[in-house]
Amino acid sequence: MSPLASAYRSRAVGLLSALTAVVAMWTVAAPAAQAEDMRGRQWYLDAMKADELWKVATGKGMTVAVLDTGVDSTVSELRGRVLAGANFYDAGGGDGRTDTERHGTNMAIAIAGSGVNGGVKGIAPDAKVLPVKVGEGATFGLAKQATKAIRFAVDKGARVISISMGGGADEAEAPEWEAAVNYALGKGALVFAASGNTGSETYQDYPSSIPGVVAVGALDTKGKVAEFSSYGSHLALAAPGVEIPGLCTADKARYCAHEGTSQATAIASGTAALIWSAHPDWTANQVLRVMMETAGHVGKVPDKYIGYGSVRPAQILLDGKGDPGDPDVNPLLAAQRQQQSQSPAPQTSPSPDSTGASGTKGPTQEPKKPESAARPDEGGFPLWGIAAGAVVIVAVIVGVVVAAGRRNRRA
Repeated sequence: MSPLASAYRSRAVGLLSALTAVVAMWTVAAPAAQAEDMRGRQWYLDAMKADELWKVATGKGMTVAVLDTGVDSTVSELRGRVLAGANFYDAGGGDGRTDTERHGTNMAIAIAGSGVNGGVKGIAPDAKVLPVKVGEGATFGLAKQATKAIRFAVDKGARVISISMGGGADEAEAPEWEAAVNYALGKGALVFAASGNTGSETYQDYPSSIPGVVAVGALDTKGKVAEFSSYGSHLALAAPGVEIPGLCTADKARYCAHEGTSQATAIASGTAALIWSAHPDWTANQVLRVMMETAGHVGKVPDKYIGYGSVRPAQILLDGKGDPGDPDVNPLLAAQRQQQSQSPAPQTSPSPDSTGASGTKGPTQEPKKPESAARPDEGGFPLWGIAAGAVVIVAVIVGVVVAAGRRNRRA
């Protein structure tokens, strides 16, 4: 492991321990003895009109690669949905179908969970999951491992790649990331990645900041940008990322409420699979184009807080909106190139005039996110309240992140 990765790992392990104590807003028993149906907790499925969407498409025929901590194929919601994958992280080997962290498992559930026995239901419940282990213990795999994983996933037939992990990297690693992403795009796949949980614009993680990657930010239950959601000119879309039910990490017999751009990325990836399953003749470019065109946002796009807006599959599958357009032109790359030609490159290191998650002092604080930044137009997310105590919990989490430093390795 490189000195850079070692330093990040020691910091991330301490952060993970602190977050474990505060991340859950509520807990209920897991399927064998749970007190209530998890579907009732999935507010975002109601907001996205999932029950109506599933009459049109369910994700059948789609494979979504989950590049994460592995996926536990034995949990009830994922039985029969997890393919044999790979482990690119350590010497333990295996096919990616084990997960001691539960992070990758929860991402897979959010994408393709069956909801059986009152468990969590994914946005694309009939999609298949290809698990590819690239990290563990809140530490993201090095570029060589993660980029090999991207190529593996594409070669195994994954049309959507979901990466709910990320972190800083040497500039020297950028070409390797770009080559892997370009390989995936060239093979007709979509790559989604979490923007990060620092709530900062100053530090833009890999791989979400790599051109062509669909960087995803998080929305709260009111449809507004979550305070922890990292942002910047590279942000493409936003999705629900607060009060998302999943299996607890410490107590594996219970469900917990989770939050992060990790969850938002899984839901955005699952949404792409859902749309694609309804239009199997579309290319990746066309799926992404309609997602960008129908995203919920009021004002000029792209917006640095939520990109083109919140994912809204109902606009596409129920209302028939969105023009798939040219099958051979990637709409995000085209837009990013246009942006680069009109403005300077985004800042990726601290400056004397910035106050980032690292605590670097400057004359001003992080700019306040405008109220309208993530307010979708009609058909977006309802103005629902956060569960009691959530505001306090979020404040604690943000404080822990700031204290631990800017390099939280897991989004």
